Amino acid sequence: MPRKPAKTSAASVTVKQATLDLLRAFGIKKVFGNPGSTELPFLSDWPDDIDYVLGLQEASVIGMADGYAQATRNAGFVNLHSGAGVGNALGNIFTAHRNQTPLVITAGQQARSILPWQPFLYAERATEFPRPYVKFSIEPARAEDVPAAIARAYYVAMQPPCGPTFVSVPIDDWTHPTQPVEARSISRELGPDPTAMKALASALAACKRPALVVGPGVDRAEAVELMVRLAEKTRAAIWVSPFSARCSFPERHPQFAGFLHASPEQLSDALRGHDLVVVIGAPVFTFHVEGHAAIFDGATAIFQITDDPDAAAITPVGSSIVASMKPALAMLLDMLPETGRAMPAGRSLPPPPRAGDPMAAELVLHMLSAAMPADAVLVEEAPSHRPAMQKFMPMRGQDSFYTMASGGLGWALPAAVGIALGRPGVRTVCLIGDGSAMYSIQALWTAAQRKLPLTVVVLNNSGYGAMRSFSQVMQVSNVPGLDLPGIDFVQITQGLGCDAVRVTTSSELAPALQRGLAHAGTSLIEVVVDSAVPVLYAQRG
Repeated sequence: MPRKPAKTSAASVTVKQATLDLLRAFGIKKVFGNPGSTELPFLSDWPDDIDYVLGLQEASVIGMADGYAQATRNAGFVNLHSGAGVGNALGNIFTAHRNQTPLVITAGQQARSILPWQPFLYAERATEFPRPYVKFSIEPARAEDVPAAIARAYYVAMQPPCGPTFVSVPIDDWTHPTQPVEARSISRELGPDPTAMKALASALAACKRPALVVGPGVDRAEAVELMVRLAEKTRAAIWVSPFSARCSFPERHPQFAGFLHASPEQLSDALRGHDLVVVIGAPVFTFHVEGHAAIFDGATAIFQITDDPDAAAITPVGSSIVASMKPALAMLLDMLPETGRAMPAGRSLPPPPRAGDPMAAELVLHMLSAAMPADAVLVEEAPSHRPAMQKFMPMRGQDSFYTMASGGLGWALPAAVGIALGRPGVRTVCLIGDGSAMYSIQALWTAAQRKLPLTVVVLNNSGYGAMRSFSQVMQVSNVPGLDLPGIDFVQITQGLGCDAVRVTTSSELAPALQRGLAHAGTSLIEVVVDSAVPVLYAQRG
């Protein structure tokens, strides 16, 4: 039998009204979604003060919310369609988990009264579906508990290490009466252990050749300025952790040494000359291929500062300090004495690449770097060209660079849309490979509809360049599915409402970049580059 409405007090509101009031209290100004039937009661009579951002596929919706959350440093709120929508979104939910991006993901569920009959479009064991890539997952036992569940999801998502959370909401819950839920203030900074920090400060003072390895946690915490001060006080060489998804140190700084490989041997070789390594805001270490990690053999002392207890727990050697970046770096700066050690030499940037046809990706990256506005934001998903990008596109530091921490494709294009929504006053540039672009190409429609200041540069090498490289490293041949001929990005992009141009010669590149970066709305520049196989890792012997 249908349930009877609960008795309510005069102060009661609907579940939907209580939820919208919570969003306002949390400072959430946008809801990202792709609607379905189980979401219609939530979306009906939508208020004017909360912007509903429509994406054309759920993976793109999550990517947009991820980029927006990173740009604004507040949780992105997402509304998905039941089990099918969550399934479509799972790849980018995994990426948001690895990015440590705060998201509150809601999904529709069929009406409670017919759930026992396995109705059409219901989600069986809905809370288990997105695990283990959400920090908290719930389908409230009662309709009136939905606002409190959403509040808890927000608090958990925003607590370091940040990440996605999930709430499944039956279709008939939104109109049910409930009591308002008042938003609470919860502190998010975790102070470091003073004894552990003294041990680190003593080790830094006593060592001769320290290295600081910076990861994305520094930029996420808005602690890049503190990181620069620490580097200069310690006179340490600064390296970037493998696969860092943010820029946590200015890459033109004279102490900047470079980027660590995700190969155990190459990483160990890079750090061999240091007697102390301090990893800040990153795991110790993220590897991608097999090999012997001599860095763990005991000759080098290793410390870690992280806000992620799991990252501390899996660290194989050394000492870990669990704390937020700002209080930890500030305390370390206060504890450290001045040092007389020599300032280390940073990396030397290569000379500009020569123009030629077919165009080398290095030339495109060098010219794009020169053409971008000084305050532009770069969002990248061109993994086969990342080593070249790191050489020819040095990033300025805080809030300048974003990529996916998961290795899964299909994130960058929608994330660039979200970042452009979150930072409307600056130009967002999405640097993406042709293979990556096709995962979430429909995100361009949202950008075009909103006339976002977004420029997409597609490096078209007619295939999956990273896989071509790995096939050589792994010494395998005749691998199918690596070539992508015949994709016309200009026609696709124009069909979605964006300005687009195709560049095939080096003489066309500079005017195309100038035009695209100055375009009032969203533009795409497809650049045909040499299909030569890039080198990502040294080949095995």
